[in-house]
Amino acid sequence: MNKNESLAAERRRKTIMSVVLGVICIIYVLPVFTVVLNSFKLNTFVKTDTFAVPRGEMWAGFANFIKGMTFGNYPFWNSVKYSVLITVLSTALILLFCSMAAWYIARVNSFFCKTIYYLCVFSMVVPFQMVMFTLSKTADSLHLNTPWTIPIVYLGFGAGLAIFMFVGFVKSIPLEIEEAASIDGCGPVRTYFSVVFPMLKPTLISVGILEIMWVWNDFLLPYLVLDINEYRTIPIHIQYLKGSYGTVDLGATMALILLSIIPVIIFYLICQKYIIKGVAAGAVKG
Repeated sequence: MNKNESLAAERRRKTIMSVVLGVICIIYVLPVFTVVLNSFKLNTFVKTDTFAVPRGEMWAGFANFIKGMTFGNYPFWNSVKYSVLITVLSTALILLFCSMAAWYIARVNSFFCKTIYYLCVFSMVVPFQMVMFTLSKTADSLHLNTPWTIPIVYLGFGAGLAIFMFVGFVKSIPLEIEEAASIDGCGPVRTYFSVVFPMLKPTLISVGILEIMWVWNDFLLPYLVLDINEYRTIPIHIQYLKGSYGTVDLGATMALILLSIIPVIIFYLICQKYIIKGVAAGAVKG
């Protein structure tokens, strides 16, 4: 095969890959596009004309958004407040404590540390459904059933991925840097916060983005742990958009789903480059 034939074959391969990836992208984007369409339709047309563009008598404007935010006796803005609170606290705890634990595991490298590390990695493959009933009772017993304490539960579930990524990155940091800080009089705490923590920035951002997306969209854990009559996150609030006899206003539901995913989509689009950078810098090393 000469050079021209090789180039032609390479172009064909790239074209086929582009088409395949384009189709996959459309499949993934279609549900989001459907939510956008139906959030502006009257409820009666959501089921009958699901994929139609809203116009004419279908068009509901922003009435669905207003109805969704004012429906029932529970204020929508309370749900926003609790979702933001839980997401911020949970992510902060995961980033701080898991990075510290990963630094200790990577540097001490004892049998105990290796055992803890592999247990954290193993926790990534354990389905939540296996532990959810026991977890719910334990959280009630330990009074971890409020928006201010449920981040401790998220810390346990988010530790697996976070420690896996942090350990990989810490192993890539030259030990001589920490030894130099120790010679200059830095203790372990100061060495971590002054030397190690700033160097973890790519992985901190990457893990933070993944954890924020997970906690913000999570429905099952808050539903099992929190008192839903007093504390509701946005996914739980959407679940309770029901009228008499269990009827659901699908237009209002789609509108609130759109409101809930817009911040995450914007956040992800802004920070997506850091995810690849953090994974490449940490998880594949060591």
